[in-house]
Amino acid sequence: EAQLDRFMFSIYVDYPTPEQEVDIVKSTTSAYIPQLNKVLNSQEIIGLQNLLRRVPVADDVINYAVKTVALTRPTNSELKFIKDYISWGAGPRASQYLIFGAKARAILDGRYTPTRDDVKAVSQTVLRHRLVTNFNAEADGVKSDDIINRILESSS
Repeated sequence: EAQLDRFMFSIYVDYPTPEQEVDIVKSTTSAYIPQLNKVLNSQEIIGLQNLLRRVPVADDVINYAVKTVALTRPTNSELKFIKDYISWGAGPRASQYLIFGAKARAILDGRYTPTRDDVKAVSQTVLRHRLVTNFNAEADGVKSDDIINRILESSS
């Protein structure tokens, strides 16, 4: 489980377009030296982290995040497809990261507190790498994103 919890998000990045790949090859196989501009310093990052921790969250939003994560666990999930397709569900850090992600999304959207919709919006990126699917899922072509979508549909 520790390996699955190492990162907050798992973001899907597709292959580059041929034009993008040409740029990648040119810039990484030549004497090109990129100019990097500092975006934030360490104190600003810590300040943003502290701001995020101060964002209030309603109990029903926290309960929704915890319930969503609990539904991924085959040992106590009420959803049959979880028992059929999951060997190992998400741990408590997933609930924490759903709330952190929801808070960040709300702030970036100009709102003072997150909603259940914010939790739903970050669920794929927070949960997809924390679910260990079994042979049945592989045989049926079911991916963790499919399972997360079904969980979100069932808990709306």
